[in-house]
Amino acid sequence: MITRRDTIRLAALAALVQPLLSACGGGSSDDGRHAGPPVGDGGPLELVRSYVDRVPGDARSIPDVVAAMHRFAGGVYGALPSDGNLVLSPYSIAVALGMTLNGAGGTTAEEMRQVLGADDRFHAGLNALTAHVEGLAGRQRRADGSEAEVALDTANQLFGQQGVGWEEGFLDPLAKQYGAGIRIVDFENAFEEARILINDWVEQQTHDRIVDLIPDGVLNDLTRLVLVNAVYLKAPWEKPFEKELTALGQFHLADGSTVDVDLMSGPEVDGQLASGDGWRAARLSYAGSRLAMTVVLPDDGRLADVEGLIAAGALPDVLAGGRKAKLDLLLPRWTNRTSAPLGEILKELGMPTAFDPDAADFRPMTSEHLQLFIAAVLHQGFIAVDEDGTEAAAATAVVAQLESMPVTTPFHVDRPFLYVIHDVEHGTPLFLGRVVDPTEEG
Repeated sequence: MITRRDTIRLAALAALVQPLLSACGGGSSDDGRHAGPPVGDGGPLELVRSYVDRVPGDARSIPDVVAAMHRFAGGVYGALPSDGNLVLSPYSIAVALGMTLNGAGGTTAEEMRQVLGADDRFHAGLNALTAHVEGLAGRQRRADGSEAEVALDTANQLFGQQGVGWEEGFLDPLAKQYGAGIRIVDFENAFEEARILINDWVEQQTHDRIVDLIPDGVLNDLTRLVLVNAVYLKAPWEKPFEKELTALGQFHLADGSTVDVDLMSGPEVDGQLASGDGWRAARLSYAGSRLAMTVVLPDDGRLADVEGLIAAGALPDVLAGGRKAKLDLLLPRWTNRTSAPLGEILKELGMPTAFDPDAADFRPMTSEHLQLFIAAVLHQGFIAVDEDGTEAAAATAVVAQLESMPVTTPFHVDRPFLYVIHDVEHGTPLFLGRVVDPTEEG
C-alpha cells in the first residue's frame, strides 16, 4: 500500500497495467482538488503530491544561485568532449538535480550540495529565479516601437513507481519550490510504456524539439523514480537580420580548413562589446532587451584557451556586458542538437556517492527501505538560429538608427565560437554552447 499522510493526496489507483499506463477514473479528492491534467496519450495519470502550494521563493537569493550556476555550468562544460558542436542548458540540469537533492541525505546530499553550490536558500532562490525567467515571456516592445512575442517556458515533473510510499518531507519541497508532484507509473511491469510516456511529456513541453530524451535500454524493472525538467525558448531578435543580406561566406574551422556557410549580416547592430584574455564577446539582444545571446569569439588559435577559462569560472566575466557599440555583424545560421549522458561527468565533479548502488542515500524520498541510487542523468539540448531569432529547448532527466553613417566595430563570426543565452538582469545561463562547424546539425 502507498503511505497516506494528512498532507498528501493520493487518489486510488485502478487498472494500472493498461496500454500507456492510463489510470481509470482520475477523480478528485474530498476537498475537490483534481488529480492533474492528462499526460501524453495515456490519459490522466494519478498524481501524488503535497497539499502545500507553491511559494514565491526568495528573490534575495537569486544572485547567489546564479553565481553557483555559473560555476556549475563551467564545470560541466569543461568536462564534456571538446570536439564538435554543443548545446546544453545549465539551468535545466541544475533544476533537475535540485529536485533530486530534496530527497538526498548524508554524504550523498553533501556532495550534491557541493557540486551545485547549494546552501540552505538554494531551493527558494531557484524557485524565485524560475519565476523571474518565466516572467520574461510574453509580448515585448522593441526600441523601434514594433512588438514581438517571446516564449519561455519551464516545467518540472517526476514519475514514480506505483505502490511506493513517497515521504511528506520529500513531496512538500517539490510542491513549494518546484511546483511538481509525482505521477504514478509502473516501471516494474511496464518500463517501456513508462519511457514512452515520459518522452511524450518532454516532447509536449518542448514543442517536439527534444525527442527521445530517455533512449531505449535506460529504464528497467528496477527503476523507481525519474525526475525531469524541460525548458523551451523562442525569441525574436531585437533587430531581426534582413534575409536578403544573408550570403554564402567562408567559416574557418579549427584545423585551418574552411566550409561555406550562410552568414547573416547586420551592418548596424546595437550591441555590447567586451573582451578578455584571448577573446571578444558581443551581447545581442532579443525583443524587449531582457534576454540576450552573448557570442564569444576567441582569437585565432585560442579556442581551447578560452574554453579553459569558461571551465575555470570565467562565465561571469564573459556575461558582464561591456561597452555599448554599433556592430558590423556577421553571424552564421546554425541548427544543432546535443545528447549528453552526464553521469560520469557529475561523478568527476564531486558527487560519486549518488551513483553508488551501495552507498547512495535517498532515504528521505520514501518511507520504505529502498536502496535508491542514480543510474543515469540524461540531457538533451536543441538550438536553431536564423535571421528572425532563436528557438532553443532542453530537457534533463535524472535514471538576446542614426541618420548619419555610424562608426561600427567589425564582429565577424567566421571561425569557431561559443555562445550563452541568458537573461540580462542576472546572467542566468539558460543555454551554453559551442559552434565549430555551422554546417553540421548534429
